[in-house]
Amino acid sequence: MDRGQKLFVQSCGFCHGNDATGSRAPDLIRSTSVNHDENGNTVGPIIRSGRPDKGMPGFPLSDAQIADIAAFLHSRVLAALNSASVEGDYPLQKLLTGNAAAGKAFFEGAGGCTGCHSSTGDFAGIGGKYQPIVLQSRILYPGGARSSVTVTPPSGKHVTGTLVHIDEFIVALRDDSGWYHSWPRAQVEAKVSDPLEAHRKLLYVYTDANIHDLFAYLEGLK
Repeated sequence: MDRGQKLFVQSCGFCHGNDATGSRAPDLIRSTSVNHDENGNTVGPIIRSGRPDKGMPGFPLSDAQIADIAAFLHSRVLAALNSASVEGDYPLQKLLTGNAAAGKAFFEGAGGCTGCHSSTGDFAGIGGKYQPIVLQSRILYPGGARSSVTVTPPSGKHVTGTLVHIDEFIVALRDDSGWYHSWPRAQVEAKVSDPLEAHRKLLYVYTDANIHDLFAYLEGLK
C-alpha cells in the first residue's frame, strides 16, 4: 500500500488528486472499476492503456507496481467507507457531482429500485438519516439483511433458517432457536432467498454516472 501510494502520487496524483478523490480527473474512490478490482485486474489495463479519448496517457508499469497501486486505491475506498467525519475528511461537495433528476429517473426506471423501496416510504427523509459518505456506500453495499435458506432432506421435512454457509459440497443454516444444522449438498434440496440479490446484480450494471446521480437524488430526500 505504501509503495502504491508513492507510485500513485508520482503518476496519477496530478489529475486524480494525491488522495484519489479527484481533481482534474474523476474521483477514483467511487469508481466502479476500482470497486470491482481484484489485485489490479480491472485498473491495470486502464493504467497501461490509458484513456486517450479522455486525455489520460498510458503508463508502462509492471504487474507488481499495478498491484501496489490497486492496494493503495482499495485502502482509500475502505478509509472513505469507514470515515466518521464527512465534513472534514470527505466534503459533501465532492460527492454531489451527479444530477438528481437523472438519479430519480434511474431509481424509478432502469435501476428497479421501486420494486423494494419508496421515496415516500422507507426512503422518506433518507438524505437526513445518514452522513453523505455513508449514504453513498449503502447504495453499493447495503449490508444488514442476511440470506435465508430452506433445506429439504430426503425425509421431506423442511428446515428453514439463516444461511451460514453454502457451496457445492455443504449447506449450513442456523434456525430460529439458534441450532446449527448442516447437510451434504448432494443429499438435500436447498432454496436460498437473498434479500440483497437485486443490489448484487446492480454492481455489474451501475455506471459511475448512475451512482453519482442516484446519490444526488437520495441526498435530496430530506
